[in-house]
Amino acid sequence: MSLHGTDAYKGDDALPVLVQRAVEAARAHGFAFSCRPGQGRLLQVLAAGAPHSIAETGTGCGVGLAWLASGAPAGTRLISCERDRERARVASDVFRDCDHVEVLHGDWRRIEEFGPYDLLVLDGGGQAKGDGTADPARLLAPGGTVVIDDFTPATTWPPHFDGAPDQARLHWLTHPDLRAAELRLATDLSVIVGTHLPDS
Repeated sequence: MSLHGTDAYKGDDALPVLVQRAVEAARAHGFAFSCRPGQGRLLQVLAAGAPHSIAETGTGCGVGLAWLASGAPAGTRLISCERDRERARVASDVFRDCDHVEVLHGDWRRIEEFGPYDLLVLDGGGQAKGDGTADPARLLAPGGTVVIDDFTPATTWPPHFDGAPDQARLHWLTHPDLRAAELRLATDLSVIVGTHLPDS
């Protein structure tokens, strides 16, 4: 969920067809929090390395999912869950012609029904991001990748947020089942990308 993310697509005419369709749906339904173009292009690249399955939490109106679907190899299954019923309906309509993409209505835990995944994107306001939530050892295939987005870039170690240690960020950067790093996508935006390396 990126503040003013949908607005960031104004004037960007070089978008994949699915992404353009999702952006138009987000605008039509007044959804402002789509992933930004820089995030989307990273997801598109990472999706290319996911041969079997991809999951996302926090579909919104489907912009991030559209970037993933635009980069995924043929035959890769994509699942996304959205807890707002109307947004889930809107996103499902965006992918009405895509048999390999499914949008589920419900809590982020719906993704647990279908794993493990080659690529897992955790979004949706932090619902699956913190300690005690999504378990990469269970949800990721060996060598699978997790993306946790919508952080502000860290400038200290340990990272801080609102004057206190940023526990959500530390949870992922120091997770024993991951090798993770923070990537800065803009001056005000970063993501954490981790690889599941069991028994390492």
